[in-house]
Amino acid sequence: MRHFRHGLLVLVLGIMSAAAFASSLPPIQPVAHVDLPRFMGKWYLIATIPTSYGRNACNAVETYTLQPDGNIHTTFSFHDGAFEGPFEHIESTGYVKAGTGNAVWGVALFWPFKLQYIVAYLKPDYSQMIVARDKRDYVWVFARTPQIPQDDYERLVARVRALGYPLAKLRKVPQRWPQPAATTAGGG
Repeated sequence: MRHFRHGLLVLVLGIMSAAAFASSLPPIQPVAHVDLPRFMGKWYLIATIPTSYGRNACNAVETYTLQPDGNIHTTFSFHDGAFEGPFEHIESTGYVKAGTGNAVWGVALFWPFKLQYIVAYLKPDYSQMIVARDKRDYVWVFARTPQIPQDDYERLVARVRALGYPLAKLRKVPQRWPQPAATTAGGG
């Protein structure tokens, strides 16, 4: 628990220092509309410009659950440093900003701080997305599956670049999940 609190303190200090150096780029344009029930569930982190928490994440997953009050419970979980590394997770609450088509949130890790969360790209079939911030300090590329075709990855990276992010900081997140057991024809 002590390691977790230290990680949160470092994260908050990093975000506050990044705010002091906010870029002069125009605000990120969110997608027009997010169907929240359809958006909920598990998203695998494919690539990121990470916060200090989760910088060396493997098998990183963000899970969203719509609450009765309209807020979103989020859980970010991963193994730190290696697939067999320590399991870490952090829970937070997303507050949808009114008048944004559900595409802009404030995410509270702990009171009173809310981090900006903009759905900057969402594939029409809700299989891939990019979450960005106006400050261009952090970005998250997600998919519903742990791996995506290389062409899709390159298109998503091009979108990150077009948003004004420095690609040199983008990290592809290692994802390795157990494969489903093969079945034998005829029942074995």
